[in-house]
Amino acid sequence: MRFELGVISSVQNSSLLRLPNFRQISIKRLHACAAPAPLELSCLSNSQILTIRKSLLSRETTAVDLAKSFLSRLRRTESHLKSFLYVSPEEDVLKQAKEIDRKIQNNEVLGPLAGVLVGVKDNICTSDMPSTAGSKILENYRPPFDATAVKKLKENGAIIVGKTNLDEFGMGSTTEGSSYQVTANPWDLSRVPGGSSGGSAAAVSARQCVVSIGSDTGGSVRQPASFCGVVGLKPTYGRVSRYGLVAYASSLDVIGCFGSSVADAGILLEAISGHDKFDATSSKRETPDFADQFVAKDCLRSQPLKGVRVGVIRETLGDGVDTEVISSIQSAVAHLDDLGCAVTEVSFPSFSLGLPAYYILASSESSSNLSRYDGVRYGNQVFADELSSLYGDSRAKGFGSEVKLRILMGTYALSAGYYDAYYKRAQQVRTLVQESFKAALEENDILISPAAPSVAYKIGEKKNDPLAMYAGDIMTVNVNLAGLPALVLPCGFVKEGSSHLPVGLQMIGAAFNEERLLKIGHIFEQTLQGCSFVPPLVAGEF
Repeated sequence: MRFELGVISSVQNSSLLRLPNFRQISIKRLHACAAPAPLELSCLSNSQILTIRKSLLSRETTAVDLAKSFLSRLRRTESHLKSFLYVSPEEDVLKQAKEIDRKIQNNEVLGPLAGVLVGVKDNICTSDMPSTAGSKILENYRPPFDATAVKKLKENGAIIVGKTNLDEFGMGSTTEGSSYQVTANPWDLSRVPGGSSGGSAAAVSARQCVVSIGSDTGGSVRQPASFCGVVGLKPTYGRVSRYGLVAYASSLDVIGCFGSSVADAGILLEAISGHDKFDATSSKRETPDFADQFVAKDCLRSQPLKGVRVGVIRETLGDGVDTEVISSIQSAVAHLDDLGCAVTEVSFPSFSLGLPAYYILASSESSSNLSRYDGVRYGNQVFADELSSLYGDSRAKGFGSEVKLRILMGTYALSAGYYDAYYKRAQQVRTLVQESFKAALEENDILISPAAPSVAYKIGEKKNDPLAMYAGDIMTVNVNLAGLPALVLPCGFVKEGSSHLPVGLQMIGAAFNEERLLKIGHIFEQTLQGCSFVPPLVAGEF
């Protein structure tokens, strides 16, 4: 079912009358905008990327001043958060900012991300910075190349501000599994930011950078986005090249986006999307103009989502989900109803089967992918008299406990005599999950659920209970098994003691239909009343 967003045909605001509507602007056309281009970018005030571009093109500020502002905030907050494993030297950041200012002075073409500071998860390769994947076995490793996503960011004018913390090799849900440090949640420093992309989520939440990229194998973009009160976008498998992403589970891994608004996440996704000859699994579909989906709030009529069919997954609002989280999601459903959506309940009998199937498949693939780190082919080497000892000691000292656990689980599931009982059956469950989503999305435009069954929990609370930690992924892993896109955006708060902790709403769409998710999410975000998702740590600055 196709739908059109309601847009007022005549706008009374004189400033809007002078400017082209934002619906006519795409990131591709932003390439052609050089100072002094018309400031058609002003109509989306909640987009940091577009606000920065407007400020630069109008000469209201400079890229150097913007970079200094973000670096100053990063320095003030980093000792509390520990979001970054590596921060670019200030002189390198300012050098890139000065080059952007030079282009503006000379009326040269600017990339659509010019002046935008981006954080990159440390399992995504960067040629000029360490890329450790949060593991001691890759300590001090500097790749000889940039990941395709990073290369595209640089080509679009972005400034890479540093590498963000993560659970080792992306295996974890709290970022406590990093071999280097534990990242804190900007909303409550005693709580986790989620994982495995916790550093990327915390950095955007605390406005240490404008946007960031992470990886999502079973929810590693969406769950931290929920815990940290930011927007997290997991694209369809194949939308973004995985070349340069340190492999965990290759059939599940995707590179995703974090932003403080839906518009920023969509603009970032468009910048890094597209086919790549270095990744055979990347799609050859043309990248849509994601930025074309956004409509300014003043241009919306009443019930702008009239005709949109929304399915609420029944199994995600039952046992095991905090009552306060359920209440926030129900309020979000009521808001979608007010916007004109036709909301129904959808049953997913196979929903609970996805979690054990995911952990069998992901662990099996990690067992294979991580076999390369033996101290000879890849990874830091431990001296030994015999080759077998060299292999064993390098892996024993280089890998953390969670990585070892998953390698053992995966090796067992793939071993002779157990393959059919575990790996083959998990693949059959994966097919069931895919078929369930296909059927549900034929009847609905999007599906919704909580992004996590709880808000952020205390640091250390689940570190020694891996099964409880794994259970926290139940809302997200099925989407990876099906290869579908999903958008998480904050929809409310839960009060825990003196802290107000954000709750994330997950919207799931059909394959390669990120545009619909971005349209609906952007309208939901702009019309949500009474919520400010700026954490107390930096609230005084905004």
